[in-house]
Amino acid sequence: GVPATDPVRFDRRTPLASTTPSVMPDDATLEGSNNWVLAPSRTATGRPILANDPHRAYGAPSLRYIVHLNAPGLDVIGAGEPALPGVSIGHNGKVAFGLTIFSIDQEDLYVYQTNPANPNQYRYGAGWENFRIVREKVEVRGRPASIVELRFTRHGPVIYQNAGKRLALAVRTAWNAPGMAPYFGSIDYMKAQDFTQFRRAMRRWGAPTENQVYADTSGNIGWVTGGLAPVRPNWDGLLPVPGDGRYEWKGFLDGAQLPYAYNPKQGWFASANEMNLPAGYPYQEHKLGFEWPDNARARRIAQVLASTPKATMEDMERLQNDVVSLNARRLVALLKPLSPPDRDTQAALRLLSSWDGEETAASAAAALYEVWWSRHLGNAFKAAVLAPDLAGAMDAPHASVLLESLEQPASRFGADAVRKRDAVLLDSLAAAWADMASLQGSDPQRWQWGKLHFSMFVHPMAPILDGAGRARVNVGPLPRAGGPHTVNVSSYHADNFWQIHGASFRMVLDVGDWDNSRAINTPGQSGNPASPHYRDLAASWAEGKYFPLLYSPAAVEKATEQVIHLMPAK
Repeated sequence: GVPATDPVRFDRRTPLASTTPSVMPDDATLEGSNNWVLAPSRTATGRPILANDPHRAYGAPSLRYIVHLNAPGLDVIGAGEPALPGVSIGHNGKVAFGLTIFSIDQEDLYVYQTNPANPNQYRYGAGWENFRIVREKVEVRGRPASIVELRFTRHGPVIYQNAGKRLALAVRTAWNAPGMAPYFGSIDYMKAQDFTQFRRAMRRWGAPTENQVYADTSGNIGWVTGGLAPVRPNWDGLLPVPGDGRYEWKGFLDGAQLPYAYNPKQGWFASANEMNLPAGYPYQEHKLGFEWPDNARARRIAQVLASTPKATMEDMERLQNDVVSLNARRLVALLKPLSPPDRDTQAALRLLSSWDGEETAASAAAALYEVWWSRHLGNAFKAAVLAPDLAGAMDAPHASVLLESLEQPASRFGADAVRKRDAVLLDSLAAAWADMASLQGSDPQRWQWGKLHFSMFVHPMAPILDGAGRARVNVGPLPRAGGPHTVNVSSYHADNFWQIHGASFRMVLDVGDWDNSRAINTPGQSGNPASPHYRDLAASWAEGKYFPLLYSPAAVEKATEQVIHLMPAK
C-alpha cells in the first residue's frame, strides 16, 4: 500500500461544482453526529471534557455559525443554526452541552379512501370529511402564473392522490405540532445552571429529537434525550395505517419519561446515533423508534474512550478526526481465510489483509475497500439473497444487516450458505479491483483514497454562475480521508466519491478552563464570498486542526482583530 504520510494532491480535472450525482448515499449514513463527555476522573485535566461534532450536508456558506452572546444575564458561546437565535451546542460558563440525533419516530403515513361521488372528500369514521384545499399562485418566468392546489387532511399534507383508485396519502408529523419551533428550545437550556434545570428544559424540547450530553464546572456529567414522541396506542408506526380514525395519536409522551443518565459509573458517556435505549427501558410500550443508524462509530468511540484512562484535549481532537473503520475490520476478517483462484483477487485480498482499517487519504487499501463497499458488495449481496425485482428496487442494504448476514451466512443465504457467502465476497471484490484499475491505473502502489474522495462546498447559486463565478462562491475540492462509518464521517456519492455529509463544526470543551477549549468550522465563518473569512477555515478543518474557543473577556480582548459598532440611525 501507499504510506499514510505520502502527500495527496487532488487533481480532478472537472470538479463537479454544478452537477447532481446519480447515485445517492445510503440514507442511514446521512443521519450523523458524535458527542461524548468524560468525568474528571477520566481526564488528565481533572475537569470534565465535552466533545461534539454534529454532522450535516455540506454547502457554502457554512451550515453552522459560531457566536458568543454576551448580555445581562447571558454569557453563552458555541454554534447554532444560522437562521435561528441562540446557541444549541456550546457552554454558558457553568454548563456545557452538545447534541446528536436520537431516532424517535415522529411521523406516520396515513392512507385514505376518497369519496367516489366527491373526490374532495375522504373517509373518516362513519362519514366523509372535506379536504382542506389551499391554492397558491406560483410565478413562472416567460409564462402565465401557475395555480398550485395543496390538499390537507386532519392529519397533515396530502403527498399523493390517485382518483382512479380512490386513494390518498398524507403525512402526520410532530414537526407540525403547535409550538414545535425546531431548535428554538436551546433558548431555554442554554441558560441552565445545573443538571436539574437542563433536564427540565429538555423536557420541553420538540425537534429534532436529540441526545444531549452535559457537563458542569462542579464536575458532573450526564445524558438527556429530548423530542416530541407520539403515543401510538394500537400500532408501532413502522407501516402505513388507515386515516379513518382507528389509528390516532394519543398525545405525546411526557419528556420526563425519556431516558437519561447522571454521573454514569463508567465515568463517560457517548452517543453516535446508535440504538442506545438503556436495558429495561419500556421500549415496546413507548414505541420510540425502530430504525437506527449502524453503530460502528459508537463502537469505535467507546473502544477509544474505554482504553484512555486519563484523556487529554488532544486525545479528544484525535478521536473526532479518527478514520478507523470497524466495519472494514469485520469484512477483512471474513476475507482472510479465503483462497481466490485468480491473481487479481489474490492481490486484492493481500492488500486488504495487511490493512488495519484506517482510511487515510493516502491509503490504497481504503480506496479499494470503499469502492468495494459502495459500488459492488451491497449489489452482490442483494442479488444473492433477493428476487431480481426486489434487488433492483431496493436501496443499499443497511450496513448492520449486511455485515451480520455475511458473518452469519446461514441466516440469509439458505442451503450451502458459506459457499454462497464466499462467492459474494470474492466476486464483488474482483469487480472492485477492476474498478480501481480503471479509476487509478493497474499499479495499486499508485492508488490513493484521497485522489478519489473529495469535499466540495457548493453555493446554492453556483449552478447559474459561469466558471469564474462558481470559483468565487464554491470551496474545494479538497482530498478527504474517512468513510461513512468512521468517527470522522465522510459520506459520499458512490458514482464520483464526492463527500456530501459529515462534521462541519467540531468542538472540544475543557469544562471550567474555558479558554483552553477548541473549535473549528468550515468552510469559513463569513457568508460573504468577498470576505477573507469565507473559506479560510476549510484547509484547517480538512487537516483536523482547531482554533482556541476563547471565552474570558481578557482572552477575547487580547485576540480581537476587528470590532464592529452598530449604532442606531439618528
